[in-house]
Amino acid sequence: MNNNRIDPVRLLGQFAPVIFLVVLVLIFYSLNPRFLLPLNIWNVLRQVSITGLIAIGMTFVILTAGIDLSVGSLLAVSALICADVYKGGQFFTRITGLDISALGGNVALAATIAISIGILGGLLQGTAITRLGVPAFVVTLGGLSVFRGAALQYSNGGPISTFDEAYNFWGQGKVFGDVPVPVILFILFAILAHIILRYTRYGRHVYAIGGNPEAARLSGLNVRRLTLSVYVIVGFFAGLGGFILSSRLNSSEAVAGAGYELTVIASVVIGGTSLFGGRGSVLGTVVGSVLIGVLNNGLVLNNVSSYVQQIVIGIIIVLAVAFDQFIKSRQKR
Repeated sequence: MNNNRIDPVRLLGQFAPVIFLVVLVLIFYSLNPRFLLPLNIWNVLRQVSITGLIAIGMTFVILTAGIDLSVGSLLAVSALICADVYKGGQFFTRITGLDISALGGNVALAATIAISIGILGGLLQGTAITRLGVPAFVVTLGGLSVFRGAALQYSNGGPISTFDEAYNFWGQGKVFGDVPVPVILFILFAILAHIILRYTRYGRHVYAIGGNPEAARLSGLNVRRLTLSVYVIVGFFAGLGGFILSSRLNSSEAVAGAGYELTVIASVVIGGTSLFGGRGSVLGTVVGSVLIGVLNNGLVLNNVSSYVQQIVIGIIIVLAVAFDQFIKSRQKR
């Protein structure tokens, strides 16, 4: 019996996202040759860069068989507070009575605040999950509502807009000619996350928890601390995404990021990461993010309703999970 025989179904499971992406590109190009124009390609990558960044963090969470439904709301509150501080802290002063106008105009401080808010949100939710034993779905579903309400309360429902060039550079700027800054950040963090997951002890521990948390615990791993860390990581990316989104739109508002949780989870799952934990990669998540961006952009170029786009993405998520289950059942035989 040849144990080295190639299983075509398993091979297809590994490369299905890439194959599907190539097929989509060819289909949309045949329908509309403008699809492959450099301007449109950069536009697609810029559109997916923010949700792609959060999807990188979500990959860590889903690899542990967890979930975070609050990322869009956490992005919104992070973006609002950092934008407010950059503009002189009008809302912050109204709430606390403290004058922080002297801190305005500092891009590094604004970005740090956004990221810190995201990390804090992830820390709070991770603590509730690991210490209180509340399921991640319930905790982050509550977080989705809490953070959105906090964003509305902070800004009284109003937007914060009109920033200067230094702030807007991080969402609208370009380097090396036509390469958008958010795309560069997306690529750099994707490479860093890939290295961490594939070539470090921490990455191996994350996979171990997702594969079998009890076995990981018995082997000496601090499952609670490691689980807490992945929610801090996704919080970091939600905060960073909030800063970049407000910079890109030249505005920050409480409804920002609505629906991002679906897009982010879809990017991770379509990219081949199992919702049951223990299997997946950041590179797959990058492919999944680009695939969704290509799908949305191609449908828009062909005048397909945005409602249909949501239907298509929802169907793809179900098919991706069903295919994942099929591959796992094949491996058990």
